[in-house]
Amino acid sequence: MEEIVDILVIGGGPAGIVSAVTARKYYPAKKISLMKDVEKGAIPCGIPYMFASLKSPDENKLGNTPLEKNNIGVIVDEAIKIERKEKVIVTKASKRYGYEKLILATGSSPIAPPIPGISKKGVYPIYKDMSYLKNSIEEIKKTKDVLIIGGGFIGVEFADELSKIDNLSVSLVEILPNLLANSFDIEFSAIAEEMLKSKGVTILAGIGVEEIMGSEKIEGVRLSDGREIPVDSIILGVGGIPNTKLATDAGLDLGKGKGIWVDEYMRTVEPDIFAAGDCAGKRDFYTRKDAPVMLASTATAEARIAGANLYRLKVVRENKGTIAIYSTYIDGMVLGSAGLTENSARNEGFEIVAGTADGADKHPATLPGASKIKIKLIFSKYSGIILGGQVAGGISCGEIINLIGVAIQKRMSFAELETLQMATHPYLTSAPTVYPIVLAAQDASRKM
Repeated sequence: MEEIVDILVIGGGPAGIVSAVTARKYYPAKKISLMKDVEKGAIPCGIPYMFASLKSPDENKLGNTPLEKNNIGVIVDEAIKIERKEKVIVTKASKRYGYEKLILATGSSPIAPPIPGISKKGVYPIYKDMSYLKNSIEEIKKTKDVLIIGGGFIGVEFADELSKIDNLSVSLVEILPNLLANSFDIEFSAIAEEMLKSKGVTILAGIGVEEIMGSEKIEGVRLSDGREIPVDSIILGVGGIPNTKLATDAGLDLGKGKGIWVDEYMRTVEPDIFAAGDCAGKRDFYTRKDAPVMLASTATAEARIAGANLYRLKVVRENKGTIAIYSTYIDGMVLGSAGLTENSARNEGFEIVAGTADGADKHPATLPGASKIKIKLIFSKYSGIILGGQVAGGISCGEIINLIGVAIQKRMSFAELETLQMATHPYLTSAPTVYPIVLAAQDASRKM
């Protein structure tokens, strides 16, 4: 005998929770349930900070409060099969759930690179399971030499956090020539590298791991340059791969990348099945090429689209592509990136102009707590439309990159940014006379 729900969400991460809560807002009379295979999850973005910044790892738990407040049922079980014709989900516990509308928010799983010894004890992929994470943190803190594989946002944030732990030697290896190379141009990557080095982190850029050595437990690694270094714990920070097996087993299509194909309303090829978050395919905002971006911010944006459009399309052409907007925090320094970098824009064949500016986030810059700001904006040479931007500086840069993100989504020109009207205050912002976004746009304008 099966239980019938109107809207069933598979996945207990940010995409699952937000899509369910959004569906409740738009369809208040519907019966909504969310199914998750992990009883206690973790907030993905907060996982690195469970080591030292938070008083307890439990402070980073992903609870059920938003679901309970919105009268959304919670099912702790694993969906193993979709019967599309019957509109039924079959679970690992041999239960059956009928649905009218289904949202797949199955997330992603950490990539385990094909390195000999990767399965040895002491290697820690990042699973979003609170019990697993708490146990891993306890074990890693007992070690002396930790190596982080992967110099993207995850790896950099883990390196920064682990450097706060006494008597722990931290190394970070990245096969590309620079850290954060997929999201920043070299002058911004260099800022991140210098910040981590100043905290005692050993940076091994342009180097790969050839082998993880040891018997059952790791004892060291052999690098691509022939060096062998002692290591007794490894954190894998090389990204994730979409969880799509449930979808593909049911005959749903994948896009040109590895995610589930969805249209601009997050519908799969089956009109009553939607997908959102890491499991769903992404397309670049400007090129429409596959964009393997896995961010909670992107996931929640997609989830709001899915939850709103289940029964009726609320907003025409809502999901116009992924701009890949990121921010990270290293020992008080914020780095943010949105859209195309100068390097990626040139590789795509765009003719571009880059405008840059340096300044301070308070005025005068001698005010207590003032920080330097560095901004770079990328524009199409002939249309003048913004293609991307990067920023480095104090806490305010976390919102400045969001402003740049809005400019990209609205396809603003350098002329519009030159004449940007902004609220300013000595303690809160740069001076209106030398506002960095305006200066960078003016710099680009001169180069046009």
